[in-house]
Amino acid sequence: MKKGSIAFNLFGFSLAWLIIALVFTALLLSNLYSNSLNNALKEELKFHLETLAGAVLATESNKIPSNIIASPKFNRPASGWYWQVQENKNNKIDETEGANIIFSPSLIGSILPPINSPFEKDNSRLAYVKDGFGTNIMMIERKISFNNESYNIIVTGNLDENAKQVRLFRSQALIVLGAVGLMLAIMSAIVARFALKPIEKISKAIEKIREGEISKIEGNFPKEIAPLADEVNELLRSNEQIVARAKNQVGNLAHGLKTPLAVLRNEAVASKSKLAKIVLEEGEKMTNIVSSYLDRAQLSARSSIIGKKTNIGEVLLRLTRVMEKLYPSCTIKLIAPKQQIWFRGEEGDFEEILGNIIDNGCKFAKSEVRISIKKYLVNSKPRLEIIVEDDGNGLNDKQLKLITRRGVRLDEKISGSGIGLDIVKELIKIYAGKLSFAHSKMGGVLVKIDLPALK
Repeated sequence: MKKGSIAFNLFGFSLAWLIIALVFTALLLSNLYSNSLNNALKEELKFHLETLAGAVLATESNKIPSNIIASPKFNRPASGWYWQVQENKNNKIDETEGANIIFSPSLIGSILPPINSPFEKDNSRLAYVKDGFGTNIMMIERKISFNNESYNIIVTGNLDENAKQVRLFRSQALIVLGAVGLMLAIMSAIVARFALKPIEKISKAIEKIREGEISKIEGNFPKEIAPLADEVNELLRSNEQIVARAKNQVGNLAHGLKTPLAVLRNEAVASKSKLAKIVLEEGEKMTNIVSSYLDRAQLSARSSIIGKKTNIGEVLLRLTRVMEKLYPSCTIKLIAPKQQIWFRGEEGDFEEILGNIIDNGCKFAKSEVRISIKKYLVNSKPRLEIIVEDDGNGLNDKQLKLITRRGVRLDEKISGSGIGLDIVKELIKIYAGKLSFAHSKMGGVLVKIDLPALK
C-alpha cells in the first residue's frame, strides 16, 4: 500500500473518521453508563429511605437500631454513605444538641450540609453536595408525619465511587473501540486493495502495450471496469489507424510534389535566362521547405507509436562500427553497463538521434569520441542518460546556445546541411526527452541526452 494510492487514502480517511466516531461513541457510552450508575444509586437510596421510614413508623423513634441498614458502607466514617433521622418541630428541624434521634455510624464526627431546595409533592427532595471531607454525595431527604409528630429522614450515597467506575469504563472502552477501529480501517484498506485489483491489472496491461509485449488489453473485468478496458482498446485501434493514415498522406504528398519540383528544376537548368535562375533558386528553397515539413510530419506521426522498444547496445555497436569506418582517425570509446538497456521507442528513431550526435562528434574531434550510458529512475520510472563528448576545440557559450537552431552551421568548412541537430531535437521532444550541450573536460562539446527506458 503506497502513499498517495487510493487504498492508502481510504485507509487514512477511514482511520481518521473511525477515531472520531469511536471516541465520540466511547464518550456517549460513558455518559450513558454514568447516568445508569447515578439512577441505580438514586433507586438504592430511595430503598434505604423507605427502610428508615418504615422503621420510624413501626417503632418508637428513639429505639431505631443503628444497624437498621445492613450495608457495611454505612459503618465506615467518611465513606459518603450516611443516613440520619431528625425530629421536625413546627416544620423546622431541631438542630439543638440531642435533637437527632439516630444516625449511621459513618456520620460520627461529621454534619450533613442542609438542602436549600423545596420539597416535591411526595415530600422528598434531591441534592448533589459535598460532605465535610470533600466527597461528592447524592442526598435524598424525605419528611414524614404521624401522631402529630414530624421527622426528616436523610440518606446519602457516594458519587465519587461512580465517577471512578465511569473513568475506568471510559478508558477500557477507548482501548477496545480503538482496536475495533484499527481493524475496521485495515479491513477497508484490504477491501479497497482487492476492489482496485482490476485497475492495477489494466495499468500493467497498458505498460506491457507500451513495452511491445501485447497489442491490446485482454481479460475479464468487473462490469464497472470493463468499459474502461474497452475504451482503451478502442483508443489504441483508433490511434493505429490515424498513424497509418498520416504516413500514407505524407507519402502521397512527397510523391505528388517530387515530380513537379523536379520538372521546374530541370527546365530552369536548361534555360539561361534570369527568370530561370530565379526559378531554380526558389525551386531549391521550395524543395528544402517541403523536405523539412515532410520530415516534421513523419516525426509527429511517430509520436503516436506505442509498444516499440530498442536494444541500445546493438544499435550503438552498429553505429560505432560505421563511424570508425567513416572516420578512421577517430577512436570511439563506449562506456556502458553490462546488463541490457532498452530504449522505449522505435529503433530507427534512436539510430537517427545517436547517429547524428556521434557523427558530429567524430567530425569535430581530434582523435577520440567518448559515449557514456547510464540508466536511472525518476519517480519510479526508468530513464536513459547518454553522454557523447569529444576532444575537439569545442564551442564558446554563445555557440552552444545557437547549436540547436535549424540550419545553423558553426563551421562552414565541414560538409552538412545544418538540420541534423534540429531533427534530433524534434525526435527527443516527441519522446518527452531532454537535450543539452555543455563544455567537455576532454576539450570539446558534451552532449547529454535523456530518453525513456524500459524496466
